Amino acid sequence: MYQRVLKSLNRLHPRAWDFVQLTRVDKPIGIYLLLWPTLWALWVAGAGHPSLANVIIFVLGVILMRAAGCVINDVADRKVDGHVKRTEQRPLASGRITTREALVFFAVLVAMSFVLVLCTNAATIGLSLGGLILAASYPFMKRYTHLPQVVLGAAFSWGMPMAFTAQTGHLPAVAWLLYIANLLWTVGYDTYYAMVDRDDDLKIGVKSTAILFGRNDRLIIAMLQGLALVFLLLAGNSFGLGGWYHLGLLGATLCFAWEYWQTRNRERMACFKAFLHNHWAGLLIFLGIVADYAFR
Repeated sequence: MYQRVLKSLNRLHPRAWDFVQLTRVDKPIGIYLLLWPTLWALWVAGAGHPSLANVIIFVLGVILMRAAGCVINDVADRKVDGHVKRTEQRPLASGRITTREALVFFAVLVAMSFVLVLCTNAATIGLSLGGLILAASYPFMKRYTHLPQVVLGAAFSWGMPMAFTAQTGHLPAVAWLLYIANLLWTVGYDTYYAMVDRDDDLKIGVKSTAILFGRNDRLIIAMLQGLALVFLLLAGNSFGLGGWYHLGLLGATLCFAWEYWQTRNRERMACFKAFLHNHWAGLLIFLGIVADYAFR
């Protein structure tokens, strides 16, 4: 249904579907993985009752900035995507969209996101500039370091401190526990994603944690996920979260265990399914937070 609605945009303009694919709105997993942690922080900052305005601002902001991130990622990878089986038909790699068109579209998406941020406060506006720098720089990191997933984790977590400043006007030190937890979790699940392309990346010289970790990849992912859970426990204790929250963390732990088993043979599709599966872990943690405040 969702795909049919998006494809119907072609009736409005024959190239609309190309731009939908460029932003990956047709593949919302990235939206979910960015949205759930942002909502964790927003719900905690609002003690279970964040303002409706902030919920709308951050949900729309997540959608727009994830789209912008996909666009700048494809601009950075336009000369290598054609050599990777999974990405060879992307709009920029296949020539259906020009680099200039993509950059203009990126600027429009960022401008729309900034308009949303202007509806918050000075502290949040200031933090948003850091988020833009991280989002724009991440796609280029894979040429210089085997740790681009760390930069992605920093970018995907940046909405969390912004949620605190937007909701409360200040950023408590304990909020960084949530930030670190999400950064660790992101490095873990994006390593699963990088394992899908590892063979192609080795041929074309693109770096990733999947290449860096080698045969220890699954073990290190499990350690990263375990550390993320430790930081989430510490954050929960600091913010006074109780049983429902811990139940959500238990659900996430079971998700991580399933992913570890699913990838035991390191098959490409198994690694991709493990990456996608992290959406459920993030959702369960969010539901645990919501329930913990709702049923006190």
